Amino acid sequence: AGGLVAIRTLTAARQPVASRWAMMASTGKPERSPNPVIKVGAMGMSLLAPIFKVEAAAQAAILGAIGGVDKDAVASKVEANKRNNKILIYTYSLSPFSAEAKAMLDASGYDYTEIELGAEWFLLGPEASEMRVALAQEVPNGASSLPKVFIGGECIGGCAELAGLVESGEFEDRARAAGCRK
Repeated sequence: AGGLVAIRTLTAARQPVASRWAMMASTGKPERSPNPVIKVGAMGMSLLAPIFKVEAAAQAAILGAIGGVDKDAVASKVEANKRNNKILIYTYSLSPFSAEAKAMLDASGYDYTEIELGAEWFLLGPEASEMRVALAQEVPNGASSLPKVFIGGECIGGCAELAGLVESGEFEDRARAAGCRK
């Protein structure tokens, strides 16, 4: 109880590829940009970061105390996951931003690991609540929103940041530089 919902490692050979993310043979870039509505919404979420940061800390303090969660152990898990996975994404199962980020990763063809903390932020258990706070420390603005995407152990941010990297072609460069495989 209170643990993470799911951890999945997805290999390129078994990933479904969203048709709108079909790769063009000549350029290796997406056929079109990420979903513009989701991208704008993801960028707008940063405006709520200060509110969610306070809420996340309160949720983690209350549920973490009830569940007897060790903050240091949670931080160690985050570090181990970053170290052991070349591309890593933390998600909520009901989040449209998480779904869009996963679609971009699926379309990339690269292997990645998904760690699902729960259905949504308000449905998290004790450990997942603490992990959400630990993940917020990975970004400069302290945003506690998910998804959080890591390439080569470095947090690149969430859905909006991933979309920007995909659109610019920088995602491919970073994935290759990190030794990721398709």
